[in-house]
Formats: sequence, C-alpha cells, structure tokens
Amino acid sequence: MAAEERAAPAPQEPPVPEARERAAAEQLFGERMDLAERYVAHLASSGIVRGLIGPREVPRLWSRHVLNCAVVEELIAEGARVADVGSGAGLPGLCLALARPDLQITLIEPLERRVQWLEEVVADLGLTNVRVLRSRAEQAKDDVGDVDVVTARAVSALVGLVDITLPLLRGTGELLALKGRSAAEEIEMARRKLDRYGVRSTDIVSAGAGLLEEPTTVVRVQL
Repeated sequence: MAAEERAAPAPQEPPVPEARERAAAEQLFGERMDLAERYVAHLASSGIVRGLIGPREVPRLWSRHVLNCAVVEELIAEGARVADVGSGAGLPGLCLALARPDLQITLIEPLERRVQWLEEVVADLGLTNVRVLRSRAEQAKDDVGDVDVVTARAVSALVGLVDITLPLLRGTGELLALKGRSAAEEIEMARRKLDRYGVRSTDIVSAGAGLLEEPTTVVRVQL
C-alpha cells in the first residue's frame, strides 16, 4: 500500500513583533508598516501552505527573516536598480521594496509556484516598484538589463553565486549576498573566481547595527 501523502501544513496566525522588533520595523518601513505586517501575514498563511516558508519559522518571521533582510537597505544607494536572485518568498527583495520605495526591484525566481505567490503578494500590497520575473538568474540578463545591485540570500555558496549574479551587473555594480558565519570561508573559496571577474573589492559588512540584536552579515562584492 502506498504511503499516504503528507497533508499540507496549516496556515498560522502572523506573529506579533516584540517591542524591539516593532521599533526596528517602524523605523525601517515607516508609513509602509501596515504593508510589512500584511506581508508577514502572507508568509504565515499562504506562504506556509504553499511551501515557501517552513511552519517552524513563523515565530521568528520578524527577527530572522523580514528585519534581517530589510536592514540591507542601508547598503543600497538611492534610486538603484536591484535584482533579487532566487527570490523565493521575497527575501530579501520584497523586504527591500517595502523599506525603500525609491528602489526599482526585479524578483528573479525560476519556480512557477513561487512566482505565482510573489505576483499575488506584490499585487495585494500594491507595490509599483517591483516586478516578478520567472527565470533562472543566468538566463535573465536580456530581461533584466544592467542593474546596480544584485541581492541573494540562501541561494548558494559564494563560489557558485558569483557566476550567476555578477554578469547581471552594470560596470560598477555590486553583489550583496546575505551570509552567516561562513562568510569569510566562502570568500576564500571563491577568491580565484573573484579575481577572474576583476572585482574591485570583496568585504564582509554588517547591516542593522543598533536596530537588530544580531546584525545581518553581508558579503559585498564590488565590480
């Protein structure tokens, strides 16, 4: 007898941000705080049901995901064109779009079910500075054009990430890869490849100091 299929996880109530999280969110999202809360509600409900976020992540949606991504906005110049590679549940792309309406952001995602979810959320939030592109990053150049910044979170190790992100950048653009404790090791493993691309600099920077209990670690690669 075939094993029964697992039931789809049930939608959950969105977490209420703790006092420090709310203060950080209000500073980051300003007048769009209500939209950020609706985005978190989407993550906790349809995002869970449709497999974009694991059920165990719901209690830390604000701290570990939304705020962790949104603080990266401080590293991006005004009016920049941004491509978010492997956008998934919109992390960090949608968080950046909510925090920075001046940015023009393309969410690049190859899986149709994720693309459909992103399109639904973007439409519900009324985000006019976001478009969703179904594509693999390495095939998106013609559709995206040259961008100023490429972002990526939980896509791949840096040694593989540079091949699918750096070709999307204009001459002086930069990659912002959200990483953890392995950041320095990943840079060393990718050193030869980075040299072949002729990058100007590669460094590890923190975002969200003073806002988050644990700032976000970002590998910044500048062409």
